Amino acid sequence: MHDFILKNIVNTDMEIELEKIGFDKSYLHKACDKFQYRNIKIYGLSVAQANILKQTALSIGADCATHQETITGKIDKSDCILGGSVSQLIKIAEKLQFQPFKLKSLGLELKEFLQEKRHERTKIVGILNITENSFSDGGMYFNTDKACEHLHQLVDGGADIIDIGAESTKPFSEPVSAENQLERILPVLSYIKDKNINIPISIDTRSSLVAKKCIEYGVKIINDVSGLDYDKNMADIIASSGVQVIIQHSKGTPENMQISPHYESLMDEIYLDLKKRIDFAVSKGIKVENIIIDPGIGFGKTREDNFEIIRRIEELYGLGCPVMLGVSRKSLLNMQEKDNLTKDIFTVALNTLAVERKVDYIRVHNVKLHRELLDLNI
Repeated sequence: MHDFILKNIVNTDMEIELEKIGFDKSYLHKACDKFQYRNIKIYGLSVAQANILKQTALSIGADCATHQETITGKIDKSDCILGGSVSQLIKIAEKLQFQPFKLKSLGLELKEFLQEKRHERTKIVGILNITENSFSDGGMYFNTDKACEHLHQLVDGGADIIDIGAESTKPFSEPVSAENQLERILPVLSYIKDKNINIPISIDTRSSLVAKKCIEYGVKIINDVSGLDYDKNMADIIASSGVQVIIQHSKGTPENMQISPHYESLMDEIYLDLKKRIDFAVSKGIKVENIIIDPGIGFGKTREDNFEIIRRIEELYGLGCPVMLGVSRKSLLNMQEKDNLTKDIFTVALNTLAVERKVDYIRVHNVKLHRELLDLNI
């Protein structure tokens, strides 16, 4: 028989765990940093930077993994993985401010990175497709009256935002002209204005012409699945209007994105691509606080890629922008022949993981079911 009892602690609220064992309450908050551990990847350091970072980490009992040839100088650059408690990482950040080779800047960025706080509650984005060929409900709400009726269902079901789209971007779909999109969307926006429906509206479009006109109707968010890449004028329209933008990662276009998508390092490539798109948006005058990012489930990804994104969604929080996840009724469920309610039930199961990981927004067809999920206070 063992003399001692050991247990892993999986509760992420270490303050509660420390309080339970009678830890000194006056030191409780600060002590939490000593029991929270992080592994942070830092891209493209010079050999000198990587070596100094590693020695700094080792000096306080943390560690830093580098390329095996960093010590020999046979390479020019190395990605690094810095690991330790939050308390140790803060000390490393402070020590770096006295080092050469621009490491002072790295120290400041590391300290800011560690202080990033998550939101309190996941928000629900309800999907309203005014299309003929969307993958799950194409044609159901193509009629304006039907679209407005479903709009009320989404609002009554507990949506925080309504995302309206008039162009299907499912795999192998073709573009819809700006004129046709507006012909479908504007009557619904007019209805929203006439009925004084007070809920933020997002427009799912790649067209700057559509975005501009809808913004004139009071739309607060533009959801561009191309990540500002399809229409060269989109970033300028968003910047000048001051609305929010959802920047999605997509490998290719709807016409070709699902033709043998391949990644050497899935999450690294998504992360760096979104970082590049965020920087571009900011360079065009879009405020960083107005940017939401979306890893683009099903947009140039295999089924295995999609599940890896869900498992590792927290890695994207390091970009400093709210994150939206859209898995609703998509092919990763492998239920193409099932009815929508069955798909919605399994969508809720997947989104439970997203909510546990504190994703900022979940984009869904069945709002009512997801509101019930969130009301469980998981």
